[in-house]
Amino acid sequence: MVRTPAGMRRAAVAAVAALSLTGLAACSGGDSDSAVPGSGGGKGDDLAASAPVAASLPAGSTMEKIKQRGELVVGGSLDAPLLSQQNPATKKVEGLDADFGRLLAKYIIGKPNVKIVNSASETREALLANGTVDVVFQTYSITPERAKQVAFAGPYYSSGLVIATKKDETGIKAPADLKGKTVIAGANTPAIPAIKKAAPGAKIVTFGSDPECVQALKQGRGDAYVQDEAVLLATAKQDPSIQIQGKPFTSDPYGIGLKHGDAQMKQFVNDWLKQIQQSGLWAKVWKNSIGTVVQGEAPQPPAIGSAPGSE
Repeated sequence: MVRTPAGMRRAAVAAVAALSLTGLAACSGGDSDSAVPGSGGGKGDDLAASAPVAASLPAGSTMEKIKQRGELVVGGSLDAPLLSQQNPATKKVEGLDADFGRLLAKYIIGKPNVKIVNSASETREALLANGTVDVVFQTYSITPERAKQVAFAGPYYSSGLVIATKKDETGIKAPADLKGKTVIAGANTPAIPAIKKAAPGAKIVTFGSDPECVQALKQGRGDAYVQDEAVLLATAKQDPSIQIQGKPFTSDPYGIGLKHGDAQMKQFVNDWLKQIQQSGLWAKVWKNSIGTVVQGEAPQPPAIGSAPGSE
């Protein structure tokens, strides 16, 4: 595993870098910056206004403690376009994961009050285990291996790994073409075993965040970058020097990370997820984020409990 100094600094500060948010209406309202993909569904698209609130919370439960605190602490990102990115103009965090986090906060607290702890792929399990965060919304792919350390509600979204290269690359069109190449991947992500399986001869180098991986690709520190399609769609759209090669070659279900062993919280979050799927709110969140760069109607959300590790 290769780590950059920046990547190590990121991991070190992840537990303390936090941003408080106080309202979904402000985050998806008409003052959104259209320069940021997934910056909102436009005026009046106030997702929180129609979001459900739990009728009651079990005494002594994790959910009751969150309500008493007055905010949901979410392990997430500030730099993931379409998913959870801080708008440089408004300083608000926008995207699929950010919206889902606020809607879950509304369900528990009655208000979409969220504090995002900017976490890295190497730190998520520790942040859940030591109670720094209540949940993780961060393109957190459900795997049986991860499920040994954390509990997963969901899946709430299904993506897949794709290959990105620089625009002038002509020799990489499919996973088999990665053999003998240097391939960039996020540290502690499912991309690593997927690359090893698809191209056993590839040399893998890892970095702590998506922007670091993209920068490494542009600097020529790798021939290709393997990442979730949902993440790379916005990158390729914003940066014409980056190109996605082909279709996803894996299926990666995103889960809501929870503290291992808290079955009550897991059932509660799955019940909430089922409600917003049935009400159409899930589709509105998709249209408000990924749907701003992907044509067509919102896809069907994955079945809750369908991914190994989420049962």
